[in-house]
Amino acid sequence: MFGTLRNAWKIPDLKKRLLYTMLMLVIFRLGAAVPVPGIDKNALASLFTSDEGLLGFFNLMSGGAFKNFTVFALGISPYITASIIMNLLQIAIPQIEAMAKEGEEGRKKIARFTRYGTVILALIQAFGISVGVFGRAFINPGPGSTAIAVLTLTAGTAFLMYLGEKINENGIGNGISMFIFAGILANIPFDIKRVVSRVLQGELNWLHLILFFVVAVVIIASVIFIQQGSRKVPVQYAKRVVGRKMYGGHSTHIPLKVNQAGVIPVIFSISILMMPITIAQFWPTGSAYGWLSRNFSQSSLMYNILNMILIVAFTYFYTSVTFNPVDVADNMKKNGGFIPGIRPGKPTSEYLQRTLYRITFAGGVFLAVIATIPNLVFAMTDMKLSFGGTSILIAVGVSLETYKQIEAHITMRHYQGFLK
Repeated sequence: MFGTLRNAWKIPDLKKRLLYTMLMLVIFRLGAAVPVPGIDKNALASLFTSDEGLLGFFNLMSGGAFKNFTVFALGISPYITASIIMNLLQIAIPQIEAMAKEGEEGRKKIARFTRYGTVILALIQAFGISVGVFGRAFINPGPGSTAIAVLTLTAGTAFLMYLGEKINENGIGNGISMFIFAGILANIPFDIKRVVSRVLQGELNWLHLILFFVVAVVIIASVIFIQQGSRKVPVQYAKRVVGRKMYGGHSTHIPLKVNQAGVIPVIFSISILMMPITIAQFWPTGSAYGWLSRNFSQSSLMYNILNMILIVAFTYFYTSVTFNPVDVADNMKKNGGFIPGIRPGKPTSEYLQRTLYRITFAGGVFLAVIATIPNLVFAMTDMKLSFGGTSILIAVGVSLETYKQIEAHITMRHYQGFLK
């Protein structure tokens, strides 16, 4: 493996892409340490007493930038939200659906609308957290300080969006995913330091630490297994003569991934379940806050049951948004393709829909279990870490995606791959 890495580093184009990606990630981490102007650090430190709730989730995704209220505090969450909204609008609005089918030109238009939506959402979110969450952290509270903070946060998100697109063009991996990946990894040293300190002080049992590492290894192996898993639907193309040439007559397959939705359902579910306790934090007195704190904490039974149900439901929803069996069946019919034993047209789309529903159930249950197991382990061992099942899913998914791109560059130049 190390010999392969050396060979990869010797490829000029791949080396240039790797260095470019590293440089963008360094800029991301530097920006995550630059505070928003006019912030009182002492007042800021008193606002966050724990990493639970939706605010803690945002802090995890931004690599600690949210908690420290830096220029990258919003991270790329507005861009992700804008992208999801555009995907949903393609179903609801026929004009946008037609635009998506125009090829490269249509994709450019949708990307431009996504950028506009990102800036608008960033302005709204920046105003919300500047007033509602960090309003007491300003040295001189007022409209002027709030306006500066809103503009700074929006500019930070827009800059991250620009850097992400540049990574897609000139680097390795998906730029947006790489920033989330870097944010998650940035929290690991602090978690290790915290756990080691608790073990040395006798607050945490060594057996609990070993149990956590065993579970983490099993989860990572399971994530890789499911992420790579797919149902290959065989497709046969009939022979046809065009002029003097014969086309078709070959076999291929449609890969239906077990985890078609990725980590999006988990993010949706956490965002919804964390909303009540996050809102309740603004009114810390009263019986409502106590009830929400008990039943919507990540170690509670109600939270985990609702989380599993929502993850499975969102998995079906997002899969139906991203994969349209009717369009696939129509394209196959136009090109003379058919599934052996299945008639072209409506029977093919029904077969694909039925097959997709079956493997989506397995993928949804897998996501629900992976997202729940770390919560149960943390509750049993009293280990307080900033990352859990969602973080592992994202980290492993981004690693596999980046690995495939590097492998493709190596294979094109006849070098041996990572897996020998």
